[in-house]
Amino acid sequence: MILRRFALSAVAASGEGGVKRETLESIGKDLGITRERVRQIERDGFLRLKPEIKKEQKTFNYFKDFLKKTGDLRKEKSLLFELGGERFQNEVYFLLVLGDDLVRFRETDDFHSFWSINQKTWTFVPKIINSIDEKLKKIGKPLKLEELSAVKLTPEILTSYLAISKKIQGNAEGFFGLKDWPEINPKRIKDKAYLVFKKEQKPLHFSQVANLIDLALVQTVHNELIKDSRFVLIGRGIYALKEWGYEEGMVKDVIFNILKTACRPLKKEEVLEKTLKQRLVKENTVFLNLSNKKYFLRNSEGLYTIRET
Repeated sequence: MILRRFALSAVAASGEGGVKRETLESIGKDLGITRERVRQIERDGFLRLKPEIKKEQKTFNYFKDFLKKTGDLRKEKSLLFELGGERFQNEVYFLLVLGDDLVRFRETDDFHSFWSINQKTWTFVPKIINSIDEKLKKIGKPLKLEELSAVKLTPEILTSYLAISKKIQGNAEGFFGLKDWPEINPKRIKDKAYLVFKKEQKPLHFSQVANLIDLALVQTVHNELIKDSRFVLIGRGIYALKEWGYEEGMVKDVIFNILKTACRPLKKEEVLEKTLKQRLVKENTVFLNLSNKKYFLRNSEGLYTIRET
């Protein structure tokens, strides 16, 4: 019964019950006994096994030392893999259950299930996680690990604490934020593209973006970039992030905004220099737009202004 409850190797090898842990109810139904009776037999089995297993105290000491390195707690899924690899996770779980000083905390709406060696740890860890959650909401953008907590913790311990949270998550770039933020958990193509730009920190052709997010549908990426206001087309197929200071619109719109912001007539060279910071175009393209008398005027001193309506 214990082999089936914990899906231990003997059951997996014999083909009886599969490799998944079975519930009290499913075993009881199979054997024609009540769920409570199965629980009683399991408890009796534990009482018989504990004296024998405790002889292998080195194993439990190893578990405890492992947990101490991660702040006295570890997310269950991570702990089972780190201790048992792909093959022996069920066996590790079984031993953890038998350990007197090892405590399992069940999954809740806000936290994943985890194991600890110190019951008191849970009195302050939620406070740390909740304070980080509030900080992220207030700032509204992902932060590096060292920027998250006011409490001095090692990176390994803080990462272990954050791993049990269902609200906070890290991304591949080492930033942490709320799980539903596109910068942290991108699901759509445009969100993945946004992360590519944030990582590269430079304008990119849409084909480069498609390559960096490992997407064969290059035109799909182009279409997504066009529709999203976070991206600005600054050259032939070349995009940049609006938050970098790039303005939307055609070259004439950029020139118009430059002259408007300047609040004074500008030399042709000044307009060119400022425009080329916004658009990857040829000089002649800038001069051609600047010569459009419908929008711009050149005074007697050779300076350019906006044509008033």
